[in-house]
Amino acid sequence: MKHVKTIKTTLMASVAAFGLTMGSAMADDAKVGIILGFTGPIESLTPDMAASAELALKEASDSGILLGGTTLTPVRGDSTCIDSAAATSAAERLITSDGVVAIMGADCSGVTTAIANNTAVPNGVVMVSPSATSPALTTIEDNGYFFRTAPSDARQGEVLADVLTDRGIMEIAITYTNNDYGKGLSDAFQAAYEAKGGSVLVVAAHEDGKADYSAEVAALAAAGADHLAVFGYVDQGGKGIIQTSLDTGAFDSFVLADGMIGESLIESIGPDLNGTIGTLPGSESQESADFVSYAQDNGLAGDCPFCGESYDAAALIALAMQAAGSTDREAIQAQIMNVANAPGTPIGPGNLAEGLQILADGGEVDYVGATSVELTDVGEAAGSYKELEVQDGAFVTMQVR
Repeated sequence: MKHVKTIKTTLMASVAAFGLTMGSAMADDAKVGIILGFTGPIESLTPDMAASAELALKEASDSGILLGGTTLTPVRGDSTCIDSAAATSAAERLITSDGVVAIMGADCSGVTTAIANNTAVPNGVVMVSPSATSPALTTIEDNGYFFRTAPSDARQGEVLADVLTDRGIMEIAITYTNNDYGKGLSDAFQAAYEAKGGSVLVVAAHEDGKADYSAEVAALAAAGADHLAVFGYVDQGGKGIIQTSLDTGAFDSFVLADGMIGESLIESIGPDLNGTIGTLPGSESQESADFVSYAQDNGLAGDCPFCGESYDAAALIALAMQAAGSTDREAIQAQIMNVANAPGTPIGPGNLAEGLQILADGGEVDYVGATSVELTDVGEAAGSYKELEVQDGAFVTMQVR
């Protein structure tokens, strides 16, 4: 379902036609950066995310329609998810040495902010993040170069508060990873939850990378809540908090947000995770199902956290390039909103060739993609969320909110 409608410029066709005359901005091979945390606290998620983005780039290249036959070559960089200096260095390499025309990424909110502020925006390079969700990114000074296909945690906090109050859970303890993502989500959730009559008995940050979380868990348990909200990372401290809680008997009922959703958590914790509830951006739309089938037909997982958002982020870059008629960085930026939003022919996953041809012919597209893409006036998805519950060792979608 579309959530926000914006008006396109009426100059799209003329811009594309003008761009097609700019031979100096064309290229037989254009590089697109894929910067994600291939090491670090979400490293089990990023290979599928990267592969999904690269599927969109390959689809556009294989069509033979993109800028008269331009091939998009992905170049990977490691954001680490947590080390802003390392992430900035990786982005600098992509932008200066590799000469990427745009970036799909980054992933975690802190490193995404650092890359945008220090490297991408100063160099005029578009970033389309599939998973950076901090509310602070809504107001970042980006000069129009930062976009995201995942919704803000301001929205996720509200949805999670609805999930808990609808289930009659009115008291909770909160722990969050001590960074922009964790703090922003914790604040958003607490405000929404308390506005609905819920009581937060304790809020405490935790650091990633520790071997022992017994002190943190003991302090959380002392507040007396039966349920623990864990706003952390699936391969790091959040997992450690849950395992320690179970080992000590401090908590056996958990509430998770998107950074904690992944098969590696179920594999690590086992049956004790059954009954855990959480939220993850996504929908049960036909386009979402089409993406899963399309990805699986191409040997990918498909139904995985932030995979649809990653495919859509890369697809937007390719379509914006075609709309611009150019691989010029500034020209790509100018067309992202146009190809993302109505009016235009709706384009779903696996149908990029159709969209590219329409744009080549001077028409307009409304990229729907895997996640019902529609960007707000600041370039971010409004988004819907899956309410999940772990049942019999698997994350099961209970409903979409």
